[in-house]
Amino acid sequence: MKVLVIGSGGREHAIVWKLAQSRVVDKIYCVPGNAGISDIAECVEVESKNLSSLLDFVKYEWIDLTVVGPEDPLAHGIVDIFEKDGRKIIGPTKAAAQLESSKVFAKDFMKRHKIPTADYKVFTSYTHAEEYIRLKGTPIVIKAEGLAAGKGVFVCQNYDEAIDALKLIMKEKIFGSAGDRVVIEECLQGKEVSYLVFTDGKHIIPMVTSKDHKRLLDKDEGPNTGGMGTFSPNPIITPELEKDIIENIIKPTIRGLKLEGIIYKGILYAGLMIINNKPYVLEFNCRFGDPETQVILPRLETDLVDIFMAIAEQRLNKVEIKWKADASLCVILASEGYPGKYKKGIPISGLDMVKGLEDVMVFHAGTKFNEEGQIVTNGGRVLGITALGKDIKEARQKAYNAVELINFQGMQYRKDIGLNI
Repeated sequence: MKVLVIGSGGREHAIVWKLAQSRVVDKIYCVPGNAGISDIAECVEVESKNLSSLLDFVKYEWIDLTVVGPEDPLAHGIVDIFEKDGRKIIGPTKAAAQLESSKVFAKDFMKRHKIPTADYKVFTSYTHAEEYIRLKGTPIVIKAEGLAAGKGVFVCQNYDEAIDALKLIMKEKIFGSAGDRVVIEECLQGKEVSYLVFTDGKHIIPMVTSKDHKRLLDKDEGPNTGGMGTFSPNPIITPELEKDIIENIIKPTIRGLKLEGIIYKGILYAGLMIINNKPYVLEFNCRFGDPETQVILPRLETDLVDIFMAIAEQRLNKVEIKWKADASLCVILASEGYPGKYKKGIPISGLDMVKGLEDVMVFHAGTKFNEEGQIVTNGGRVLGITALGKDIKEARQKAYNAVELINFQGMQYRKDIGLNI
């Protein structure tokens, strides 16, 4: 069996790594991939934004299954194009992906279907938005409506911060047309959790729980990032809370979409705030989270291809999904300057020293080979160091021991992942 994975980050490396363990997979391609992925898959330079080129590649290579990592191709309708041609692909259609690609669609959808979320208002006018902030007061959350690579959300503690965020989105257009509309919503205070499920549009199977650390610095300080580390399981999610999440958020979402003529197939990720043991939706993502995938997939015992094929064929209820009892933890190593401007092409040392470590996986995010064949930095988030252990404490120890062996100029990372559970 031949499989294509689309994407170039740590999430995609984790997906490729898991697919490589499948008993039925003979060949994996990745578009465009990275230096780490090239160890286990053939990285191919196909313009991933050109969806017809991707389809041509799949036809030419007789690829049996395509897995979409990032949100952009989903938002642009890759699933619709592939399915129209009879190709198996994992991910929701363009209409279903609006849950992520349009925050206005998502908020309005939740309102229609009584799914718990923060109160909000939508603005196209900077003046009206500024006036609303003045009236509502702070803290307040300001979101660019469209896709912004995980950086379009501003949690503002005071009026000046809120106005600065509004200017960046609506006047300076740092996210381009994604900032044509803004969602301004109440700031929910509680415990943030990530909750992911597999779904074929009829059936839902939860993944193991995880916790993401969005802020750049220890103690959850500094700017928001795409994620600086994760661990699994998340002890905040009790069996009672999990039942609440499934019954009051996940099921109503899949059911609500179906009522609106949209069948959701793939991975659904709910970013939640837990307040007084009740879940509220902060955001939906329509694919695996990054870096949640880097702690979830190492705990998966079932062949990932079996799950994907069951999703594609709407028979997910026929697959028994098993998970390891081990805990897992991931520490992200980032470039100096991230999440702002950063340099690329900085040599990375110590990767060979980590290769032999038991229960430790290095998932490449922003890496490439330079002209001399060295692995160098090629992004803001560079590597994700993941470890398994009998509990989070042991996984944490193994992960940070491995981090100590790796170095590149300006390397920054959080020291408190999994510390204050």
